[in-house]
Parts: sequence; C-alpha cells; structure tokens
Amino acid sequence: MAGHIPEDKIAEIRHAADIVEVIGESVLLKKSGKNFSGLCPFHAEKTPSFTVSPDKQIFHCFGCGAGGNVFSFIMKRDGVGFADAVRRLAARGGVEIPERSLSPRAKRQMSEQATLLEVNRLAADYFRQALLQQPTGKPAVDYLTRRGVTRETIEKFELGYAPKGWDHLLGYITRKKFSPTLIEKAGLVIPRRDGSGFYDRFRDRIIFPIHDENARVVGFGGRVMDSSAPKYLNSPETLVYTKRRVLYGLNHAKDSCRTSGSVFIVEGYLDLIALHQHGVTHAVATLGTALTPEQIRLLARYAGRMVLVYDSDEAGIRSARRCIDLFWKEHVDFRRGDVFSEERADTRILVLPEGHDPDSFLMAHGVDAFRRLAQSAPGVITFVMEQAVQQHGLSTEGKIRIVSDLQSYLTAINDSVARALYVKQLAERIRLDETVILERLRAHGSPNAGPRPGVGTATDAGRRAAGIHEPYEQRIIAMMLQFPEIIPEIIQNGILENFSHPLLKSAGESILRHRFESAEQLPELLAKIEEGALKETLVALAMSDEGWTRSGCSAFLRRFMETRQKQVSGASMQAAIEAAEREHDEAEVMRLLSEKQKMAVRREKQKMSALRKKIV
Repeated sequence: MAGHIPEDKIAEIRHAADIVEVIGESVLLKKSGKNFSGLCPFHAEKTPSFTVSPDKQIFHCFGCGAGGNVFSFIMKRDGVGFADAVRRLAARGGVEIPERSLSPRAKRQMSEQATLLEVNRLAADYFRQALLQQPTGKPAVDYLTRRGVTRETIEKFELGYAPKGWDHLLGYITRKKFSPTLIEKAGLVIPRRDGSGFYDRFRDRIIFPIHDENARVVGFGGRVMDSSAPKYLNSPETLVYTKRRVLYGLNHAKDSCRTSGSVFIVEGYLDLIALHQHGVTHAVATLGTALTPEQIRLLARYAGRMVLVYDSDEAGIRSARRCIDLFWKEHVDFRRGDVFSEERADTRILVLPEGHDPDSFLMAHGVDAFRRLAQSAPGVITFVMEQAVQQHGLSTEGKIRIVSDLQSYLTAINDSVARALYVKQLAERIRLDETVILERLRAHGSPNAGPRPGVGTATDAGRRAAGIHEPYEQRIIAMMLQFPEIIPEIIQNGILENFSHPLLKSAGESILRHRFESAEQLPELLAKIEEGALKETLVALAMSDEGWTRSGCSAFLRRFMETRQKQVSGASMQAAIEAAEREHDEAEVMRLLSEKQKMAVRREKQKMSALRKKIV
C-alpha cells in the first residue's frame, strides 16, 4: 500500500510504464546486447555505467550503486516518495487511481496539512512584500546588502522581513479568513499569557522561508539585525515541519547535487546563501541543529559525496566530531550489517581557516580558494587521526590513546587495501611499527576482507551496494533471483540459516517471504521493498546472468554447506585450544593442536584425491 493506492492499481501502473521508455525521457540510452546503457543521471561520469534491463524491468548503475524498478527511478530522479512516483507514472500512462476511502481522522489530517501549507505560503508572501515593497523593510534590505546578498538572491530564496509590532502577520492572515488557532498550529503566532489572544512569533527579523525538497514552504527562520538574543529564531515543529527531515536550500540544490555527485553541508542560512551566490549551488544547510540520520538519508538520494563544512573554533570542531560519529553509525547500522566503505560513504570534513565561516571566507578569498580547500578536505579517517594527534600528542601514552581512538574506525573498513593504506598512514604519522597496530586491530576484531572483483561487474556492484565479502552467499542470492526453481531445495536444506552476512540473509528472507517463483516477478518483488541497501543489493545481483542449471545449483549449494561445516569445525577447534590455553592445560593444548594438524592433513589428502580424479 502506498498512500492508499490499491495494490492492483500499482501493478497496473508498473505494467503500463515500460522502464526503457520512462528512463529514456531523461537519459540517452543505447542498445547494448539485450540491455540498454547510458550515462548515469545520479552521478557525474564520462563512461556509461548505467544499465537498463527491459526483460527484468530494472535499472542499475555500476558506478554509484543506484538501482531499482521504474518507481525507484522516478523517486530518485524527482526526489519524491513512492506514492508520488506512482501518481506521476499513472498520469503519464493515463491510468486512473481510485483512492481508497480514508478514515475521518486521516481526512482531517490531510485537510489540515494542506491548510497549514497554504497559511505558510501566505506568510511567505507577506514577509517578502514587507521586505521589498514597504518602507519599513529598507533597514532589512540595507543589512542584506551589507552582507553581500544581491536582489537576485533575495528573490531566489524568497527572503522577507517581519516588521516591528505585535500582530501585523496575525492581522494579515486572519483577514484571509484563517482562524488564529490555525495560524498558531502553523507556528506563526504565540498565545498571550493572559489568554486574550495571540501575537506574532517573528518581529523585526530577516525571514528565511524553509522549503522542503518539493519547494513547499514548511517553516521559517528569523535573524535579528543587531546583537539581540536570540540571534536566530526558528519555527516550532508542526504537522508539516519536522526539523530532522528538512534541509534548508535542498529545493534549489538537488539538481546540482545530482549533476556533481556531491553536496556541501553548512550550518547557517547566510552561509548557504553565500555559497549559492558564488556558484556553489550543490549546498544545503542544517536548521539550527546537528545533522540527523533522516537528513543523511535524504541527501543520499541526490549525492554520493558529502562535504561537511565547519568553522575552526572549538564549537565547530565539536560539531564535526558529532557529525562524524553520526555518519559512522549511519553507514554501519542503517545499512543493516554493512561495514564502512569509502566508495559508498565518501564523507569529507572541511574545516575553514581560523576566524572564518563560509560566508566570511568567500567574501575575503573568493570561490576558487574555497574550491581548492574543498578539494584537499580530508576523509573521516584522516580527520579523526589528525584530531587524535592534536588532542593526545606523540608521547608514548599519547600514541596508545591515538591507536585506541582509531581502532574502531579502522576495523570497520571492509576494503583490505584501504584498511592497509590507512594503517600505513597512521603508523607513519605517529612513528609506530605497522605490525603493532595490526595486532591491536586483530585483537579488536578486524573483519576479514577478501579480494575485490573488477570494477564494473554485477558481482562487484552487489558487493559495493552492501559492503559484502561473502561470494558464496552473494551467488546463492543471485541464484534465487535468476533460477527460482532451486528455492525449494534452499528451504529444505536450511541454506539461509547458515548465512553469516545479515544483509544477504535479509535479501534471501525477502525473496522467500514474497513467494518468489519466477524471474518475471522481479518488478513485483522490488516494488514491495523500501529504497535502501536491501533493494540495491537485490537489483545488482539480479542484473547479472550466470546461466544456472539445476545440477549446477545443487552442486554449488553442497559446496557452500561443506565450507560452512568446515568453518564451524575449525572455529570450534580454535575455541577449544584458546580455552585450554587460558586454563594453562598444556597437555590438552598439545592434544588439540595434534588433532588440528591431523584435520588439516585429511583435508589436504581429500583435495589431492579430488584433483587426481579430475585429471583421470
């Protein structure tokens, strides 16, 4: 169910909207075998890595990992939710949507949301007129001019002014036949303490209307023009405005973010406006709070590379560390078992020179200097490393604390090459032997990282989509999608119960839960799965074609179970040896080591025997 649209209508719309035709309206596609390819619309590239499969009705980019069905494409291209994507495709295909009847409560809520949006639009118009068309707005215009804000920028961001006085806005909107109680629900007025009525929330302030990604006014920010406190005043949360889910300027930035593949994230309205005015249009701002998980997920629709911009003072560094911790948690937990990958989570930290915020830096040094700084902005690991060095110093005790600060970050990197390079960088930075750091990481539980296949393959795309290094498990999921006849055997033998990677296990369980019986059901399967790592992984693994046969599938499943059993046996033996060592039972340690050696000899003999049979 999507916004009360019946499931059968969603299926009808999906069948009516051929994915090649829909995507072809935005992307120049060329035939490539049985698929189509083109330049990805979601990140900047010169060589086509974007593939559309007409047979499977899915798309996938081997460069940035974006993928899904026709609804997913509209959602990502237009920055809308699933229900809106369905409605847009319905309108395109001439399919009528009979909306299911809403409950009285749902109807009231939808009506109230629409009314609050209308009230906000009226307020934005009032503030803009007060700034540009009323004499009382001249001091505000002069202030913005001194700050370097042009008339063009004022109009682009719909800036306004809230005049002095207690009820100017209240009177304006009530004359439009809206009740004071409704205006209060929009967060624009505050009830008087004596209960005699309401007064305007914003008075004698520059007004920054806050739009959602669909350009609807959902709230406001107000700034004083002198040293009064508080400097900034923001709308409270309302039925249409939730701070953690909105980013200032995203309605203007999203197309540039898609084109460039990156986004700058700043902390203030005027900082954001300064960047846009200097041509850095792929920039957004948080709304008086630290960056939130919801905002990260929102930005991930539009950009793969995120550059967080901070002042160099103590408060700025604290904000940077908080956001790093949030980004780290988001890329480990939100992706359901994923571990950190520089490819999927390219986050940079740009700390400006002392005494500057983005606005003042651009005014003093220009946009070219800002771009040069951004180009050299360190990644998360390098930034944390340098902060740890500054905090702890390079004494013996300091080096111990530095390694301790970095170990959780380093052990979470799933790319063995990237991890090795960062370990080398840390070792050189603090003048410590690499083997000492590696030993500390092993003790901390560093994940195994196998060799990565070549970039540009479907297998590699699946691995990058989920940070996965479980080739057996990947191929089994691909098998389930491409040769679903094998699914009963997978269920009978409890194959998924032996999976070690949580995201792949979740993918397999989704396939079973949706009773997947034919490759033709792939669009239906994807339509029932929310956007995110799970859907991207399924799309990437479905995109490949391995030509499975029943005998080949059965043989592969047997090898998988044999490998798992050996791993379990070896792990049990190792655990027993470690337990005996802790008890200082030398005789038992020697017995177990001898047994382990015999097991290794037996496995080697089995391999040689199998090899001789193949040769014969």
